[in-house]
Amino acid sequence: MRIMGIPAVFGVLIAAAPAVAQTPYDGLWNVTIVTKAGSCEPTAHYAVTVADGKISGPQNVSGVVGREGNVKVSIGSAYANGQLDTKSGTGKWNGASGGVPCSGRWEASRQ
Repeated sequence: MRIMGIPAVFGVLIAAAPAVAQTPYDGLWNVTIVTKAGSCEPTAHYAVTVADGKISGPQNVSGVVGREGNVKVSIGSAYANGQLDTKSGTGKWNGASGGVPCSGRWEASRQ
């Protein structure tokens, strides 16, 4: 069973990258999501972008990357948080699939 919002959450970080980065985290990222609990999709991979510290992507994803690299993202009832440095990042996510809670971890690497 595929969770409605989780794939979009990790479409978190696809807008065009700016010509000049405004934050150290701006740019294109590869994100891998792994479900650790629940019936959500076991693994998913996405290419995403951070622009001026704002996280955006397909399916109305919204979020931010703070000055210290802290990540907060939401889409529908799914949420993710974690930490980026200038080359990689990790964190946790949670949501639901068919009303059943799901959770796991995510990893990101700069393209």
